[in-house]
Amino acid sequence: MRIAGKILLFLLKLLGWATGILFVVYFWNLDQKVLGWSYVQVNRIFDRKKQDIKF
Repeated sequence: MRIAGKILLFLLKLLGWATGILFVVYFWNLDQKVLGWSYVQVNRIFDRKKQDIKF
């Protein structure tokens, strides 16, 4: 029974940490900031030369 208690406590701690981290990411809009930064980096790499697109 002691091992089951340790496992349950570990799972509760893990769930608490995951909830806290997701709340911080949501509250500070970190996901949008990271995606905005990565979008700029990808455009720097792939949009180096002008392209003529004709339809």
